[in-house]
Amino acid sequence: MQKKSSIFTATHGVMTTEVGVISGELELRTTCNDAGILTLAITYVGAEEWYTLPGEDYRLHDPRDHEVVHRMLTNVLERT
Repeated sequence: MQKKSSIFTATHGVMTTEVGVISGELELRTTCNDAGILTLAITYVGAEEWYTLPGEDYRLHDPRDHEVVHRMLTNVLERT
């Protein structure tokens, strides 16, 4: 299982399933298993509680694409 993590600033906020929109300095964590199942989690930098991004059943055709998808998600969530 691979885990990727990136810190970014979300000026306009990111929607979460549990608490709605969060913004500021955030950390995105993506996890991908050997079958390509992708999980997405986000938190405030330094916080202990992680939130999920809306949606479910994320699956990559090829788990080797995890790095590219993680970078793409970080860039999209950070855009202003």
